[in-house]
Amino acid sequence: MTSERFLALIAAWGADARRWPEGERMAAQAFIAANPETAREALAEADAVDALLHLSPAPRVSMVLQDRVMASAAEAGLKARREGRRWIDRLTVVLGAGWAAAACAGVVAGVMLTTHMTADAQADAILYQASLMGVDDTEVLG
Repeated sequence: MTSERFLALIAAWGADARRWPEGERMAAQAFIAANPETAREALAEADAVDALLHLSPAPRVSMVLQDRVMASAAEAGLKARREGRRWIDRLTVVLGAGWAAAACAGVVAGVMLTTHMTADAQADAILYQASLMGVDDTEVLG
């Protein structure tokens, strides 16, 4: 860890190592062990800022403002949901039309193919029946 990254870490998360991201905690502690003087000064400054932040009063928000914010957030969510829903509805119509067209094409192909195959089967049946009714060559030739 570089000194710039360490300073950015304590500027963002404060002097308390428990608040630092777990992925960087070990590297930051290794930096502290390797550079105790630099780290001690930076941590003392960050600790002073943390103390000032803890002393400041928590902001109090009126219920009227909370209600207005919640109502506008809910309305914004409903508008976003409606807009998103329109897009999904359009996509559903397009996909449904595609499936319907594919189904119709399958039915037409099936009917046309069946008609062709049925005609061949009928011709074979007629020829077979004609051969059963006709005079056999062995009867004629002896």
